[in-house]
Amino acid sequence: MSYNLLKGKKGIIFGALDEKSIAWKVAMRAHEEGAEFVLTNAPIAMRMGEINKLAEACNAQVIPADATSVEDLENLFSKAQEILGGKLDFVLHSIGMSPNIRKGKSYGDLNYEWFQKTLDISALSFHKVMHVAEKQDAMNEWGSIVALSYIAAQRVFPDYTDMSHAKALLESIARNYGHRFGNLKKVRVNTISQSPTKTTAGTGVGGFDAFYDYADKMSPLGNASAESCADYCITLFSDLTRMVTMQNLMHDGGFSYMGISEGVVEMLNKQQ
Repeated sequence: MSYNLLKGKKGIIFGALDEKSIAWKVAMRAHEEGAEFVLTNAPIAMRMGEINKLAEACNAQVIPADATSVEDLENLFSKAQEILGGKLDFVLHSIGMSPNIRKGKSYGDLNYEWFQKTLDISALSFHKVMHVAEKQDAMNEWGSIVALSYIAAQRVFPDYTDMSHAKALLESIARNYGHRFGNLKKVRVNTISQSPTKTTAGTGVGGFDAFYDYADKMSPLGNASAESCADYCITLFSDLTRMVTMQNLMHDGGFSYMGISEGVVEMLNKQQ
């Protein structure tokens, strides 16, 4: 159901790979709510995914950009404003990748060059996005910038290895740039800490299926789906959340406040 929450708003959505992607779901919902936007992803991700299919469904243009490259981002923000006919009201940063996780490296055996790539792709890119947006004065007042995070930023999840540090850095950048952008243009900056979600990237983490089931049993509402995360993003892009900024917002069915649940106790008792 559409409520026209984003009617007249313009934005950029990073990171839509395929129909499993949260960014894909956000784009579909933003289109339903009346927004106009451009889609972007790294050239290699675009070759792997189906972003052109999404662009056609949303009547959106695609601008390739490596989010770790300031030059690419400058081109992206400049062209996006030309295409959309003005400044932006929202940006979604849905970017995360760890070469160490992809190569199966354990936490005690990380490749440090890959570690630096993890931080650059998954966290520093968020700072670069906002840096370019600020320098180009690309955001309208009361705009909204959202990045996707995970509870491993605060707690230990062994198989998440260096991505846990990237997410912690991502959340710190959101707080600090949120302060800066709020003072400059009343632009709000937040992160959403999402449940484990069966995206192409998420399922690449070792032990994902076991943890997905565990989190589902721990959460009173169950795991939050990609679709419900998209709904949450839409509210943060809308004018209904104008005074929410510098927050890491838990969107996890209650998982983050649980100690143990009846479902997990039952599961453990069955194993004895």
